[in-house]
Amino acid sequence: QVQLVESGGGLVQPGGSLSLSCVASGSISSHVMSWYRRAPGKQRELVARISLGGEANYWGSVKGRFTISRDNAKNTVYLQMNSLKPEDTAVYYCNALEFAVGTVYWGQGTQVTVSS
Repeated sequence: QVQLVESGGGLVQPGGSLSLSCVASGSISSHVMSWYRRAPGKQRELVARISLGGEANYWGSVKGRFTISRDNAKNTVYLQMNSLKPEDTAVYYCNALEFAVGTVYWGQGTQVTVSS
């Protein structure tokens, strides 16, 4: 079983940047890692995903602004968020999919607020 702990959220002005981290309690080398977010009053949505081999994909309005990366040696996945907008305000969740067996793990989330 893998436990995920996110950090790096906070309050930032529009146009600013934040870097989120997700540290796993064990190895993530066999896991597809993703970041989701849930904005107030909205459903949770997929933001970015990185494959076992490091291929990154992005969804929606974050393309060109967010970058997902992973460091398997540190059991950590990152989300670099640039040019932040008020509509990026949400709780951001780390997700790990154990590829071979289909088990999914979630972190507790970290709040990101973009406001002037």
